[in-house]
Amino acid sequence: MAEQFYTVTSDSETTGEDQAQQSFPDVAIGIDIGTSRCSVAVWNGHQVQLLKNTRSQKGMRSYVMFKDDTLSAGVTGGATKEHAHEERDILSGSAIFNMKRLIGRMDTDEVVQASKTLPFLVQTLGIGVRPFIAALVNNMWRSTTPEEVLAIFLLELKALVEMHLKHPVRNAVLTIPVAFSRFQQTRIERACAMAGLHVLRLMPEPTAVALLYAQQQQQLLHDNMGSGIEKIALVFNIGAGYCDVAVSATAGGVSQIRALAGCTVGGEDILQNVMRHLLPNFDSLYGNAGQTMDRIKSMGLLRIATQDAIHKLATQESIEINVDLGGGYKVSKVLDRAEFEQVNHAIFEKCERIIKQCLADAKLAPEDIDDVVLVGGCSRIPKIRSLVLGLCKKEGSYEGVDVLDAAVSGAALEGAIASGATDTSGSLDLLTIQATPMNLGIRADGDGFAAIIPRNTAVPARREMLFTTTRDNQTEALIAVYEGEGKEAEANHLLGYFKITGIPPGAKGTVEINVCMDIDAANVLRVFAGVVKPQGEAAPPFMEVRMPTLDDGHGWCGQALAKMYGRELDLAVLLPKKVQP
Repeated sequence: MAEQFYTVTSDSETTGEDQAQQSFPDVAIGIDIGTSRCSVAVWNGHQVQLLKNTRSQKGMRSYVMFKDDTLSAGVTGGATKEHAHEERDILSGSAIFNMKRLIGRMDTDEVVQASKTLPFLVQTLGIGVRPFIAALVNNMWRSTTPEEVLAIFLLELKALVEMHLKHPVRNAVLTIPVAFSRFQQTRIERACAMAGLHVLRLMPEPTAVALLYAQQQQQLLHDNMGSGIEKIALVFNIGAGYCDVAVSATAGGVSQIRALAGCTVGGEDILQNVMRHLLPNFDSLYGNAGQTMDRIKSMGLLRIATQDAIHKLATQESIEINVDLGGGYKVSKVLDRAEFEQVNHAIFEKCERIIKQCLADAKLAPEDIDDVVLVGGCSRIPKIRSLVLGLCKKEGSYEGVDVLDAAVSGAALEGAIASGATDTSGSLDLLTIQATPMNLGIRADGDGFAAIIPRNTAVPARREMLFTTTRDNQTEALIAVYEGEGKEAEANHLLGYFKITGIPPGAKGTVEINVCMDIDAANVLRVFAGVVKPQGEAAPPFMEVRMPTLDDGHGWCGQALAKMYGRELDLAVLLPKKVQP
């Protein structure tokens, strides 16, 4: 079988064709790659334009089909209700999807473990390395990676955009979930580079929606229909793979993110719960340690029937499900909305927790919220709508945005702004002050986690903290950088590590070591560390390291560091001397 090739394009390369097309405005496109659905938009000079594929679909299925000697993505013809045979093809084992859930995750991650019941091969070793995924091609498993799958998809998407715009496209703004780690973000950037795209911004999805909301409020003001006072909006976004919440304060075209929260919960989890409810022996039947064609076909039939039932329950009180799975297994059941909500009770509780967390972090009460903006495919589920509106004490949600297209429209706006585009009507006179979604810090005080930049800090940001040695005559220290919400270092994402040397010998607790974290406007994280010496003494140079530094195998790096160095290079927080920003 002939291998498919695609070019990795350097940002510095400029071809003759590129030079010939410089008369075209180089406005970055906006891309929203969802777990199950993708869309792309661009600023056309006076408004955001959503681009359609050859079937006139704005929303395209997020998958790549590996079939015979060809690769094809959902860009050119995603499955729809009117084309059920295509849905069966996608679930036949030959297609890889859910790459947004898998990208940048270790094989010990619970999301990866749950993905073993998908209708393609997901294998794990359980040692904290990248999982093995494969598609079925000519009755053989062909291995690939989530990054490669995403790159192939983006390559086809880029070709579609260039066909519409009739000039080469290089820059893009992509939306990402709030819960994405910086390691996952680097994987997204790598996939874009493989497809010949340069990432100008990675925007949390609710932040992109908040930007669109700010533009609409600004437009109302220009049309003399708005008050011009600050408006507080809660953006709730839940799609197939992730749930995100943001609280934004908007006035005069400026949108400040007061708080962000997110978790890996979405329509895929709802689907899995319902399938397990319909078929109690689901895990024993479909655990993919030994995937066969019959099992894959059976799993596909069950997914199609369950997806259809969930969609219908959004407008119906009950739905009858009848599906023959083969092998003597059948599902015949009437599923009502109350039963569906009970099956997914834990998911709805998670949604409730992150909304309450976001409000608490923003130091706001529900009465302070002016608008509730509901977006994402799963926001149409009646229980989710009533839950969010009930927590915010609102009768209805903001109706000025499309639930499926709001994020990509915001990304396209950011793409135009970041590209330097202007508009005489003032539609691009916008500014978004973003916030850090997770704590950033280092390991200290044994296995503890010292947060240097707290979550929801406005970006750009620069924070410092003083540490000290834990042993007499300690001359080296290990700086292990983490992000997350756990109190212990190992409960968080390890981003990288480095050593500082040349610490002057002395009694433990007497030497001051400064660790500074800096996030610039492009969301690049740099960590500086060095010894603070009295005036007049020669100090060794500070270390400056851009994070993350880790590649594959980051899961066991923390354990390897602990095994190699133990407590010899530990630091302790110097509490009385925390440096103010």
